[in-house]
Amino acid sequence: MISLNILDYSPVDEGETAAEALEQTTRLAQMAERLGFKRFWVAEHHQVASVAGSTPEMLMMHLATSTENIRIGSGGVMLPHYSAYKVAENFRMLEALHPGRIDLGIGRSRSYRIVNEALNESKTKRLPYEQQLMDLQKYFADDTESEHRFRSLRAMPIINTAPELWLLGTGQGSAKLAAERGTGYAYAHFAKPSQQGVEAVEAYREEFQPSLFLEEPEVIIAVFAVVAETAEKAEELATAFDLWLLFVESDSPPPYYPSTETAKKRGFSAGEKEKVERNRKRMLIGTAEQVKVQIEAIAEQYATNEITIIPNISGADNRMTELRLLAEVFNLSGK
Repeated sequence: MISLNILDYSPVDEGETAAEALEQTTRLAQMAERLGFKRFWVAEHHQVASVAGSTPEMLMMHLATSTENIRIGSGGVMLPHYSAYKVAENFRMLEALHPGRIDLGIGRSRSYRIVNEALNESKTKRLPYEQQLMDLQKYFADDTESEHRFRSLRAMPIINTAPELWLLGTGQGSAKLAAERGTGYAYAHFAKPSQQGVEAVEAYREEFQPSLFLEEPEVIIAVFAVVAETAEKAEELATAFDLWLLFVESDSPPPYYPSTETAKKRGFSAGEKEKVERNRKRMLIGTAEQVKVQIEAIAEQYATNEITIIPNISGADNRMTELRLLAEVFNLSGK
């Protein structure tokens, strides 16, 4: 039995605003809950005008308040930019108000140089990522006994539960760190769909050390999925997705997610077609039945029963249709 999650970027569709995109994310989270998805995560992107999700903690608070049971999480908080103590308090507050429903997914991805400088200009020193992860666990565990530079410091508020901690990654380094610290591991198949990913997940399981937060290794695999009622419609949506991926990797990306009409009208140059062909290896495309087969193959490949879908396609109605179709074909038990 495969559990499905959603990771939403809050795309700003062509002709719409960021405020509308965030409202659409709220409706998507509510729909995911009704349909029986397990988790709904939101991302952290900076200096990408076509994506409204920049502060996951704040959006999570709104989404958790707007839903009742679905787990709400970050996919993820880019920890090197922040104080582990502040992240711990943010997520403790979320957990205090919505106990048993909060996931903290963390990563170390760097953004544009100007973003990195702006987020870190007040720091006098940068801690190793590994140390920041240890700090987070110290604060969530209320550990004032172990040796630590802030031994007596506790993260407020004091509560009896803790967020689930997930390390996001694309390779051996993150897998080994997640194993060493006893956290869940979320592998970004959508970024690196290769045998190296399978090997990283295997290494995580083999080297996993139980922690206060997790006794057995847990793995989530995240995928880009383009699903529609027909294969032809899915291909149209995938073409717009192709164009968006090219846009966000260019020097001057536009402030919106392109429509299928814009993508069809614009077309691709020969050089762009090569990039599109490579990017297509990162996507699952087709009807719900076709994508279900692909998801099951990936779940078997990584030996997991939990898959995160990134429905980053043009149009809020199309994103909602994708969730509905997947819920039906996987027989999710919603309300």
